[in-house]
Amino acid sequence: MSPRVTSTFAAGLVACTLACNASHVATGDASLESGPHAVVDAALALRAERTHYLKQSSTHDGSELGYDVAIDGDTIVVGAPRESGGATGVDGDEAPSDSAEASGAVYVFVRRGATWVQQAYLKASNARRHASFGTSVAISGDTIVVGSPGESSAATGIDGDQGSTAAPWSGAAYVFVRTGGVWTQQAYVKASNTDASDQFGFSVAISGETIVVGAVTEASDATGVDGDQSRNVFAQSGAAYAFGRRGTTWAQEAYLKASNTASDSQFGWSVAIDGDVIVVGSPLESSTAVGVNGDAGVEVAMYSGAAYVFRRGGGHWAQEAYLKASNTHAGDDFGWSVAISGDTIAVGGHNEDGGATGANGDPTRDDVLDSGAVYVFSRDVGVWAQEAYLKASNTGSDDRFGCSIALSGDTLVVGAWREDSAARLVDGDGASDASTDSGAAYAFVRSDEGWSQAAYLKAPNAGDGDAAGWSVAVSGTVIVIGARGEDGSATGVDGTDTDSASQSGAAYTFE
Repeated sequence: MSPRVTSTFAAGLVACTLACNASHVATGDASLESGPHAVVDAALALRAERTHYLKQSSTHDGSELGYDVAIDGDTIVVGAPRESGGATGVDGDEAPSDSAEASGAVYVFVRRGATWVQQAYLKASNARRHASFGTSVAISGDTIVVGSPGESSAATGIDGDQGSTAAPWSGAAYVFVRTGGVWTQQAYVKASNTDASDQFGFSVAISGETIVVGAVTEASDATGVDGDQSRNVFAQSGAAYAFGRRGTTWAQEAYLKASNTASDSQFGWSVAIDGDVIVVGSPLESSTAVGVNGDAGVEVAMYSGAAYVFRRGGGHWAQEAYLKASNTHAGDDFGWSVAISGDTIAVGGHNEDGGATGANGDPTRDDVLDSGAVYVFSRDVGVWAQEAYLKASNTGSDDRFGCSIALSGDTLVVGAWREDSAARLVDGDGASDASTDSGAAYAFVRSDEGWSQAAYLKAPNAGDGDAAGWSVAVSGTVIVIGARGEDGSATGVDGTDTDSASQSGAAYTFE
């Protein structure tokens, strides 16, 4: 999702949700063809018309389409990191190849009138087995960035030698640009301190002329900004890298580390950017601090998690805030997901155990294991403070609410990939756990009264193991939900689901 867009989704979503809730009827009921219910019927029909089902143009088992999704305006990007096409570059042959197992691919869709069509099929310029190209995706305008954490060259910096395989799982990122509707690769991006197993590209984000790339298992003991990259003594401490573009040329701007770097923190698991502000999640950070800028020195709350805010001023990046949950507990994984829009940051803790529902419930409850939570922070006069503690309307054990989040203006979308209801589409019955790990997403809107849930979203073909909500994105009036475990064998947009292509994956739009 591009953080630059503003959202008009909330008003339309609330209006449709109220109409649908008031009706308690299903689309197509003959009694609604005329009379006082005609407006409700129109709202329901509109809802159905504007839900689309996106699949690969050449669907194959195990591709995991929907592992990550991004949207900006009329363009959607969907990653499929286990796709096995043997092509390189743009719009090559999609046929699977034994030599390209899990090389990965990305699919670009654009809106044409009332529907979506595939515009491009993207592969790495050096596609290889298990590179996992498409693990992370981001878009801003006519620029896409794709992460490939399994890429294995020993190159450093921009456009180095892609032919090397001397640094397995060092990782890479690829920048594509669109001109006249045609996509081309603009840059091949590597860390300044490439090492095997760093997984550079595990997460990516973009805003305008700046991209951020997370390297979740990078191992230096540096702290802060632009420290010494050479000492690999803190295994899996993690790092993030900022790159800026001048004209058509990219260059590294900053090497970011936590202020309290420690082994196994996995700083860089998630990244987000809006303008001059970067947020980096570190879900396995272990301090007992709570709130904003607390004491990071006591590390006995294992894997409680943290997020770090960096701001650019005068061309230089510096840490601005250290964020923790208001109810820090071991194992909550706060920082598993992060998002930013303007002066608002959202952080997901998908293993949080609270039993509350909705907005700002009791955060001291710790009675629904791994239900998950999202925390919203806002900045006022230069100071960050927690604004909301959000839970699902149907909080359930092991739902992993907060595994993915997307934020645009006053609209927040939250994924819960292990949610189990058999509901379909918008605001169905979330109380029945009859479809294991089908997954769900939740839309929240902010008004003068604060944050509230506006919609509960399920795939139109929700099924066991689909993992809908593993990834989410939002731009304007469109929400995109990725379901990496979906099994449909359909191809293209709005095909017939035959459920015969195991873990091929899918994405869904709700408008």
